[in-house]
Amino acid sequence: MEFIVSSSDLSNHLQAISRVINSKNTYPILDCFLFELQEGVLTATASDGETTMLTTVPVTGGAELRMGVPAKTLLDALKEVPEQPLTFEINPDSLEITVHYQNGQYNLMGQDADEFPGIVSLEGEDAARVEVDAQTLLDGISRTLFATADDELRPVMNGIFFDITSEDITWVASDGHKLVRDKTSAATGKDRASFILPKKPATLVRSLLPKEQGTVVVEFGDRNALFTLSEYRMTCRLIEGRYPNYNSVIPQGNPNKVTVDRQQLLGALRRVAVFASAASGLIKIHLKENELRLATQDIDFSTSAEETMTCQYTGNAMSIGFKADFLIDILSNIPTDEVVLELADPSRAGVVLPAVQGEREDLLMLLMPMMLND
Repeated sequence: MEFIVSSSDLSNHLQAISRVINSKNTYPILDCFLFELQEGVLTATASDGETTMLTTVPVTGGAELRMGVPAKTLLDALKEVPEQPLTFEINPDSLEITVHYQNGQYNLMGQDADEFPGIVSLEGEDAARVEVDAQTLLDGISRTLFATADDELRPVMNGIFFDITSEDITWVASDGHKLVRDKTSAATGKDRASFILPKKPATLVRSLLPKEQGTVVVEFGDRNALFTLSEYRMTCRLIEGRYPNYNSVIPQGNPNKVTVDRQQLLGALRRVAVFASAASGLIKIHLKENELRLATQDIDFSTSAEETMTCQYTGNAMSIGFKADFLIDILSNIPTDEVVLELADPSRAGVVLPAVQGEREDLLMLLMPMMLND
């Protein structure tokens, strides 16, 4: 049995779904792509046991086929083949695969597909459905993913919380030190619903969205979710549990407000952070009228640094401490030229906002302060 397929088309699609596969798997079949051929369409599937991605590639010829193909071997081989038709010749009895290309051929052995895990179905679950524009979904995931936690004791914090209402969708992530809340009215659901998407499938979806046009269909139940894109589908296990009330930790009515150039502050933070203590990473921000001063020191190595910049500041003179890496992460994920820092006092969380919110958007980031000794 044989079929013909474009080398670059096959390679691009397999490369996209291969990100699901773990470097070490409990079952050898999970090191393989599942190839299913039917009526001129090759469906390729990759899985780690909890998250599964599949894509379709048009082919010429071939009868019905179902087998496992070693993923790393095939991908590495296809990378070196320029665009041309590839002929896959398969012995269904021995599972031997011969791939013919212009100047040669590859030989490899397939595996029995019966061992490959089945694709998760939402049947039996009280499933909900929402359609989101690809760019809107990309923005929501990209702005929140960095704030997810790696906490074995609180697994609900290890993913992105999708909070869906009939008026808007809110993406939330927090690791206990920083929190991101990205709300948009450009996408809505029919009823109130929510789920927690784990970090790995969130990263996988994000990698596919830049090339996606139109809408993405998201269906989810109590335990599983299904993302349907134009050329890809992904099913994954959700994180079970109740997400904390994120609105309750956002301080309201902060009297001290700083408006500052985001790139200028980001550059200064990166320069000054080099001299911060490796243990704490503490950066002190000193504020007074139209002036923001960053300062840090490492007593153990007798190093210190400070930098001053102009800003628009309304409020009383104050000092507050933040972990440099966390503040850099937050500023790196805000998509505007200027940012606003809203502060109450050195012991309460600082709120970081874009100076100008996007149309139909409400983006807010929060960072817990570090205690100052002086």
